[in-house]
This record gives sequence, structure tokens and C-alpha cells, in this order.
Amino acid sequence: MDSLPGDHGRGRGAAAVSARAKAPRAAPAARAPYPFAAIVAQEEMLRALLIAAVDGSIGGVLVLGDRGTGKSTAVRALAALLPAMKAVEGCRFGCDPADAAALCDACRARGRLRAIDTPVPVVDLPLGATEDRVAGALDIERALAEGVKAFEPGLLARAHRGFLYIDEVNLLEDHLVDLLLDVAASGENLVEREGISIRHPARFVLVGSGNPEEGELRPQLLDRFGLCVEVRTPMDLPTRIEVIRRRDSYERDHAAFCAAWEKEQAKLRRRILAARALVGAIEVPDAALERAAQLCIALGTDGLRGELTLIRAARAHAALEGRPVVGDAELRAVASPALRHRLRRNPLDETSSSTRVERAVQEIFGP
Repeated sequence: MDSLPGDHGRGRGAAAVSARAKAPRAAPAARAPYPFAAIVAQEEMLRALLIAAVDGSIGGVLVLGDRGTGKSTAVRALAALLPAMKAVEGCRFGCDPADAAALCDACRARGRLRAIDTPVPVVDLPLGATEDRVAGALDIERALAEGVKAFEPGLLARAHRGFLYIDEVNLLEDHLVDLLLDVAASGENLVEREGISIRHPARFVLVGSGNPEEGELRPQLLDRFGLCVEVRTPMDLPTRIEVIRRRDSYERDHAAFCAAWEKEQAKLRRRILAARALVGAIEVPDAALERAAQLCIALGTDGLRGELTLIRAARAHAALEGRPVVGDAELRAVASPALRHRLRRNPLDETSSSTRVERAVQEIFGP
């Protein structure tokens, strides 16, 4: 039998084939997330996520609705859309080199900080995660190998300056809810166990999704979300067909589908960067503050968090639209997601919270 091209003898050809068979195969390339720009409908959800990307101080986004409506897809698509951020090279917490007040202890102890570009973290918090995995714990491997007590950062550390995503957040265990509430209020994570006391920055945008039919959120956690959006299964035929068409194209050839949408993705990315640069200069006149207060009084919201969130969200929305001043249009656009989850329940009124907000908006702002 003739040898293979380039072989000189059967034995050498067999050895070559054997070597190729033993060579490790390259790992398949990871599938790129579904493009954010390609998501059909669900405008309120997409707007809320973009607002949170522009101004993280809004307090996060809660997405409630039917299963299979793109909640998880949108959150993971946002991760691929966000521009890279500057971080201290070698820092376990991704500290911002330009924010000296928020540096961790290790970065403060360094002489010179070198900045690198790194992706904005989007970290999943699984429902079954232990408190050690979330908050961090003793590094057992180093303790056994080196006899030293070292801290192993958890999910909160990985999410610093990024997004912490919890699917089915309404099913989260109470002890993890308490931990998240403490960290959200202070912006720091304190771990004290096994003789270790570690404090590190943990500022992130909390994004949760869930189906209200499977359980309700604790009021304390619900109040911590800046925006609450509702998603529903689209009922019009053209929208459903377009959703199916795009998703099927993505599943058949995700690389080609993502490449086809890269131009729109780049446009959205530039829009976010421009909005971040503009948001600090957006004017909020007294008339807008008065409108926001009137709306919250009419709805009977507790505290002043509703007004603050409403104004911040309206400012970020104005920045995304390239408008220099917050007016009625901006307040209208964000009123429902900013306020629907802050209303008191009225046993004599079965009207949904969204309908109550929309009715109050029409009464105050006009049709």
C-alpha cells in the first residue's frame, strides 16, 4: 500500500497518525451572547437596562414576567454590549485607578497603580450558592499547603463595578437576601470568619428576574431595586414571527448572526458612552422636581426614594436621547418602572400597579 504524502514507510505514517490521535483537541469557541440590539420588542426592559448601564446609582433593575420572554437573554446580552472599563492590574476586586477613595487595602498599599482595560463583570448568582461562595471565605488550599490564612474572594468581589444577576430572585434564600441588603446599603462586603476579617468594596448594579407566579420578593429587597419592569409574551403575530426568525437564525449560525448585528451593537455602545459623558451635565429644572413630587404624592409612595429614582432615571434617559434637560417626556418614559413596585396595596382596589401609575401620570401630565 502506498504511503501517505510526505511519509516514507508505513511505520512512520502509523506513528504520525498515532501522534495526531493523541494530540489534545482544541476547545470549541465559546458561543457569543445574543446581540442586545437584535432583541425584539420588550422596549421597557431594554430601556431600563440601558439606563442602569449609564447610571449605576439608580439601584438596579428587577425584571418580572412570563417564562421564555427573553429576560435572561437581555441581561447576558448587556454584558457583551458594555464598553470595557479601566481597572488596577492584578487587583482581585477590579478597583478603579481613578477613584482613590474607593480603592481596596491592597491597592492603597501599592506605590504606583497600572491601569488596564477589562470587560465589565456580569456575575450570575445561583439560587443554591452558599454564603461562602457569595461573600468569600478562607482559601483552604493555601491554608493546607502553606499554613497561612488567606481570603478567597466570592461572587460579590467579582461583581464589583459591574452587574450581579440573579435569575428567579424571588426564590432566593433569606440569609442571602439579608447579605445582599447589607452590601447594597454600605457598598462594602465584610467577611469575618476563621480568624479572618476582610473588608472590600462591593458596588454593583443588582439585576434580578423572576416570575411573580412562583413567589413574591421580600419588601426590603424589592425596595432596593431602582427600576421594576414587566415583560409579557407578545400577542401580535408579526412580533412573534420576528422573534422566532431571529432566534432561529442565531441558533443555526450564531457567529454569522452576531456579525450581521455588530454595526448596530457598535452604535448602541457609542450611545452608552456618550450618555455617560453627558449625564452629569443634564439639567433638572424645579418644574421637573415638582412634577416628580406631585406624582409620588398622588400615588402615596413611602419615603423619598421614589422621587430620587424617578429623577435619576429621567436624567439617564435624557442622556441616552441626547437631550440637555429633563422634561415631561423623560418623566413619563420612566414613571412606571421607577414607581410601580413602590405602591401600597389597596385591598379595595384590584387595579394593577402599572395601571395606577399610568392613570396618575395622565392626571398630572395630561393626556
